[in-house]
Amino acid sequence: MLLCLRIENFALIDQLELEFGAGLNVLTGETGAGKSIILDAIDAVLGGKVSSRVIRTGTSRALVEGTFTYSPPLAAWLSEQEIDLIDENSVVISREITATASNIRSRSRVNGVLVNRQIMGELRDRLVEITAQGQTVQVGQSAQVREWLDLYGGDSPMQQRQKVATAFSAYQSAHLTLEKRRTSERERLQQLDLLTYQVQELGTANLDDPQELEQLAQEQERLNHVVDLQQMSYKVYQALYQNDDETPAAADLLADSEATLNDMVEYDAQLRSLLDLVRDAQTAVVEVGRQINAYGDSLEADPQRLEEVEERIQELKQICRKYGPTLTEAIAYYQRIQAELAALNDSEQSIENLEHQEKACFEKLTQACQKLTQLRRQAAANLESRLIAELKPLAMEKVQFQVEIVPTFPTAVGADKITFMFSPNPGEPLQPLTEIASGGEMSRFLLALKACFSQSDAAETLVFDEIDVGVSGRVAQAIAEKLHQLSQSNQVLCVTHQPLVAAMADRHFRVDKQTITQGKGKKANNGNTEQRTVVRVTNLEDLTTRREELAQLAGGKSASDAIAFAESLLSQAANHRRQEQR
Repeated sequence: MLLCLRIENFALIDQLELEFGAGLNVLTGETGAGKSIILDAIDAVLGGKVSSRVIRTGTSRALVEGTFTYSPPLAAWLSEQEIDLIDENSVVISREITATASNIRSRSRVNGVLVNRQIMGELRDRLVEITAQGQTVQVGQSAQVREWLDLYGGDSPMQQRQKVATAFSAYQSAHLTLEKRRTSERERLQQLDLLTYQVQELGTANLDDPQELEQLAQEQERLNHVVDLQQMSYKVYQALYQNDDETPAAADLLADSEATLNDMVEYDAQLRSLLDLVRDAQTAVVEVGRQINAYGDSLEADPQRLEEVEERIQELKQICRKYGPTLTEAIAYYQRIQAELAALNDSEQSIENLEHQEKACFEKLTQACQKLTQLRRQAAANLESRLIAELKPLAMEKVQFQVEIVPTFPTAVGADKITFMFSPNPGEPLQPLTEIASGGEMSRFLLALKACFSQSDAAETLVFDEIDVGVSGRVAQAIAEKLHQLSQSNQVLCVTHQPLVAAMADRHFRVDKQTITQGKGKKANNGNTEQRTVVRVTNLEDLTTRREELAQLAGGKSASDAIAFAESLLSQAANHRRQEQR
């Protein structure tokens, strides 16, 4: 329920704060007084489209803030969105609209938390439902009518529709796969030839070790420098172990050092650690000498092996240029195209198999749609009888109404085109509602339709914008009683020109325009005081002001007959409430 609406610099409103209550809240006033601006502000705070025109002239920022009561389902939903409650009684929604030199920006907050348009749309559906005579376009849209019918049907159609959506997604995927395969068969065959050639080439290359190229390069260097390595290894052997020249080898020098240190240790035991180090060094030098000698003896020229290594290096470099640039990447590419080739050769991916898959998915989709159509026909029958019952008290005793369901090609929302068929007069054939209904008949139809949804509608606040346009007398009274009936289970906000409707209200607000003077006591921009038009709203709490407003609506002047008529309306409304309470 909308508790409070605060508006700043929105259209003709400079500052306004309205407190609404439970039951029926009505807004009255002359045409152009600004009643629709208030409804536009409600629409804006709930994420409706806005333009720069909503920002009051002379300002660059507008603000609309609505305070709503919260319910346990709403609290649970807010928790899912990670939005904390400010207190235990209310939820505060605000929207700030700012004009810049090039565009318009707006920011929405829920309990102070910035939210996006999607969240605002979901929140709007949980709080407010706005109904206007201008919804004639929606009534003529099969998609919107289908939504209404499914919502009226309850959980069963909505759950089945989800199954239809799943089946349609599977069918669409199968269909697209088949079409893609059909249109790209030539490309597939070309790709198949290319991958077959590449797999054969890479398979013949025996790519197993990512380090093979580096290892071959090292072997090539060794084979190319066998003589040099033999000479250098012998030189190292002489320097370390056995030297034919007069220069002693390192092993001999270490042996002499060991003998000297051994003599020294007899006089100073502290040198034993140095003696051990020299002995270790001598052992290591001797071992290196032996190994380098064995290495030199093992070296021999092998031209045939060198040729094989060089050929393999060239082969691997060629592979890397085509599939690399590194051998590791070439091996990874080989593994990947093997999988791609297997997929292209997969018999399950043949066009024939894909056609079978598409057919099976379409059959499942068709079955799901048929079940959804059955549920819709059941819901349509219930809606027809319920809506006719709601229309009869609205001076449409002889009305005929039918939900026409025509088969169409299956989609994600079923295989039905749904149209509201209508005949207000006996003997006249049923025709599409939007083609035959007058403005007054459309108003009553929308009101009756909302009455059908009132028990299942998630929104707790129902807003009606001039739903009574084009009616008068007995019909207006019937609309007033229907609005009051709805207000027993929902908060109702209604803009009206009908005194019969206004008299039934639990809270009555008068909207009018006033001219105020700005810049009093100081100079305005042009050096003079400035005249501005603003919208003002008065809560008609006492009977006198309310009676006068009803008289204005009924007769345009506060003459005695108009006042008497207003008093009779208030008395009649009070009697109607007492009868309903019984």
